[in-house]
Amino acid sequence: MGLPEIMVILTIALLIFGPKKLPEIGRSMGKAIRGFQDASREFESEIKREAEQIEASKPAKPAESQKVASSVSPEEVQ
Repeated sequence: MGLPEIMVILTIALLIFGPKKLPEIGRSMGKAIRGFQDASREFESEIKREAEQIEASKPAKPAESQKVASSVSPEEVQ
């Protein structure tokens, strides 16, 4: 949405609600947007925290050199 569309919306809102109600409506919309942003940040941090816990609970993978060494039989070494 660009600047011209926003201006049209604000003009229509001014005509419908009047100059006395417009600041109150703007304030309540601002609070609603702030609440949505806070909830979004909280949700994102919760997801990150859960992902870190899952990563921490995974068993450690053995190194590639250990895999190769364990897959070679003693007869092949000699």
